[in-house]
Amino acid sequence: MGEQFQDNNRSNRDSLEEKGIKTGLRVHLDESQKPTIPMSPSTEAEQQLTQGIQARKARKFDIAKEYFEQALISYQFLDNQPKIARIYCFLGLTLYSLGDYQQAIQYNQQSLAIAGTINNPRLMGQVLGNLGNAYRHLGDYDRAIEYQQQSLEIAQQQEDSAAQMAAWNNLGLAHKARGDGEDALDCQKHSFALAKSLRDRETMVQILKNLGNACYALGDYRQAIEYYEERLLLAQEQGNQRMQGQILRNLVNACYTLGDYQCAIVYSEQRLANARLIADYRAEEQALSSLGNAYEAIGNYPQAVHCYEQRLNVARAISDERVEKQTLDNLRITCYALGDYAKILQYQEVLD
Repeated sequence: MGEQFQDNNRSNRDSLEEKGIKTGLRVHLDESQKPTIPMSPSTEAEQQLTQGIQARKARKFDIAKEYFEQALISYQFLDNQPKIARIYCFLGLTLYSLGDYQQAIQYNQQSLAIAGTINNPRLMGQVLGNLGNAYRHLGDYDRAIEYQQQSLEIAQQQEDSAAQMAAWNNLGLAHKARGDGEDALDCQKHSFALAKSLRDRETMVQILKNLGNACYALGDYRQAIEYYEERLLLAQEQGNQRMQGQILRNLVNACYTLGDYQCAIVYSEQRLANARLIADYRAEEQALSSLGNAYEAIGNYPQAVHCYEQRLNVARAISDERVEKQTLDNLRITCYALGDYAKILQYQEVLD
């Protein structure tokens, strides 16, 4: 009886809706049954563009590409040249993020051509920077530098501090890639000064990394450490634990290369604590390796063994046979320095 009652109710409801349609009576329909009001072409195009931008921000680049392609067709139908130029730029950025640098260049060239026609210097400057970045990734450093210099000139003409900051940074990266260490450092200093004046702390964090890397490449390890330490303070202010771990790794490497093993131990300990806090097992085994190496370098073999044994446990936990074998070798060598031949045989048996 229950099922029949439900069917009768459904029939009554359906017949009421039919009567309502025929007689014009007000009948409340399910939302899914309501007719949709078609969007205007311009509204639809703007929605597609917005969805593409949102997908790109979420790093869903394949989805972003589809939305931008749809928006491009819509705006081409509307013959909206400023929007078309902008979408070509977005497509170029998206393909760049996907690693398709040749296609990124094609889209940016199309954007640049339209931006020049409609006299949009700001967009031209941005697109020139995009082209420079793409050519840098393709290994064409001379062309990359040429585009970045053009981008910088436009930003300076427009008195656009944010655009100048980006252009100096990109130009520095191109010089670094070509091996022009001093020029790269000079560019990054200009970029950092602008970021500081704009109080753009997020960009400051990025440029401090580039400054540290530029000094490291030039062999100025102490200056590199200063830049990395300044970057670490900003990352701590932001509460970015993962970034802190990356900076601590740079600090460990710089200290170790400098031969300052005590400094390397301090930063390795901090990196180890950070890795355990965010449950980053790869960073944990790397930090334990650095600690073991540093303790071994200063002759503290018992502490080195302690670190290597912990690293061995992590390697086994993440099933990394390469790291496990490498750590067993480290243990064998360190135990030899200690004269602990029984343990050498024990570790050798595991290796065999």
